[in-house]
Amino acid sequence: MAKLTKAQREWRPGMPKKRRSTKVMFASTVLLLEAFVMFFATLAVFGLRRGEFPPAVILGVGIALCVVMIVACAFLTKPWGIGLGWILQLVLILTGIFEPAMFLVGTLFAAAWWYGIRTGIRLDREAGERAREQAAWEAAHPDGAGPGQQPQSP
Repeated sequence: MAKLTKAQREWRPGMPKKRRSTKVMFASTVLLLEAFVMFFATLAVFGLRRGEFPPAVILGVGIALCVVMIVACAFLTKPWGIGLGWILQLVLILTGIFEPAMFLVGTLFAAAWWYGIRTGIRLDREAGERAREQAAWEAAHPDGAGPGQQPQSP
C-alpha cells in the first residue's frame, strides 16, 4: 500500500479543502510551457549551430535549463520561488544570444509571467475576501439557512 502524505494522514471528515493559490497555478503553467519551448529551442540550436558549439554542450545546457524550469514549479510556494521564476525569465530572454528568435519568445513569456503573477495575486486576494465573508455569514447563520430558504431540520 502506498504511503500516505501528511495532509492525507491529518484529514478528518468535514474538514474544508485547502485552497490552491491561483498565482502558483498560473506561474507553474508558464514555467512548464517555457520548459517545452526551451527543449525545442535546444533542438533548433543543436541543428543550426552544431558546428559553432560542441553538441554535448548545447544539449547539456538546454536540457538542464528545461529541468530547472520544471523543478522551479515545486518552489513557487516558497518566498524566493517567484524570484527564481524572474531569474529564469531573464535566462530565457538571454538565450536569444544563441538563437535570435528567443529574444522575442523570451520577452513574450516574461510578459505572460508578469501578467500571471499579477492576476494570480489579485484573484487570490479576492478569493480570500470571499472566504472571509462566507465564514462570517456562516457564523451569523449557524442553522445553515440561506436567504429565502427554510432552516434545516434535524
